[in-house]
Amino acid sequence: MGSGEIAILALGALAGGFVSGLTGFGTALTVMGIWLYVVPPVVVAPLVVICSVASQLLVLPRIWRQVQPRLVLPFLLPGLLGVPIGTALLASLDAAALKLGIGVFLVGYAAFALLRPPAAPWAWGGRVADGGLGFVSGVLGGLAGLSGALLTVWATLRGWPKEAMRGVFTGFNLSIALVSFGAHLATGLVTPAVLEAAALALPGTLAGAWLGARAYGRMSDRVFRQVVIVLLGVSGLVLVVG
Repeated sequence: MGSGEIAILALGALAGGFVSGLTGFGTALTVMGIWLYVVPPVVVAPLVVICSVASQLLVLPRIWRQVQPRLVLPFLLPGLLGVPIGTALLASLDAAALKLGIGVFLVGYAAFALLRPPAAPWAWGGRVADGGLGFVSGVLGGLAGLSGALLTVWATLRGWPKEAMRGVFTGFNLSIALVSFGAHLATGLVTPAVLEAAALALPGTLAGAWLGARAYGRMSDRVFRQVVIVLLGVSGLVLVVG
């Protein structure tokens, strides 16, 4: 890997770490379109998981009081069931087409959320809908490291305050990433090439996560929600272009 490729890998890691430290999600959504220019897809998937785990663990001591089990568990338990299914589907599904579809959806949702007038929080479906959404997010996490995409949209529709959103994002995404990492280890996806790329990416990931966590502490609920929606739109664009 040349110096230019290393620089792109490191800058992508810094951006992904910052977004993850700021919002509790977004490592995959931020870095996928950047890293695929310099790293093979077979390396990117486990590398995203490794960097996601690292950034979430760094920030966890700062926000662990916001991780409320009553909010996280309805998503997490079905999500954990979905992770091995997503990992098993890696060999048979067209991941590029899946990312394109998710990217288009995220761009459309972000435009809708920013342009619509203020609306009452969406309470449809209760815990059953939460569990279904968690399961699908777990499948996406095992398949492409995208466990946070749909969950983030769901949280904005629910109208949760900043602390609740941050707690759910961190609790869910960290757990899914840890299980995904174990599944990748068990299936032989964590190769020496992945470990080499991780050694280059982790310093930027950790530095970005630290900066993002500091920025999070200075945001109001309204600003945090707007930042989350804008990041969803930008992430969708990156997935589409990538």
